[in-house]
Amino acid sequence: MAFAKGQQLPVQTFRVTRADLVRYAGASGDLNPIHWSERTAVGVGLPGVIAHGMYTMALAGRAVTGWVGSADAVLDIGVRFTRPVPVPDTDEGTEVAFTAVIKSVSEDDLVTFDLTATCAGEKVLAQARVVVKQI
Repeated sequence: MAFAKGQQLPVQTFRVTRADLVRYAGASGDLNPIHWSERTAVGVGLPGVIAHGMYTMALAGRAVTGWVGSADAVLDIGVRFTRPVPVPDTDEGTEVAFTAVIKSVSEDDLVTFDLTATCAGEKVLAQARVVVKQI
């Protein structure tokens, strides 16, 4: 795909369930109970169980890979986490939606995206910027 400055990329949405969080906890070694125990999460002032920040960032990487068509084109991803992603204890879980706008395209085909991630209408990432090599 050829990218142009100002281009809006299509929304990509990913469902997140508690089962996903348990699998991610096991794979990553991040067994913090705020990611699987309602009692613990609420006890520390969270709205409930929340997704791992790095899991949310990995979903951002999946969205970018979907737009560019190749994981090896992704050169850099940087974000700040602004809000947690609450994951209810339902079969449906929650959804995180990603959109992006092309900020710049350099002469050497480096493309910079400004990325937006939302959950339940709230931005969950800030200063989310991605650099890819246009293929």
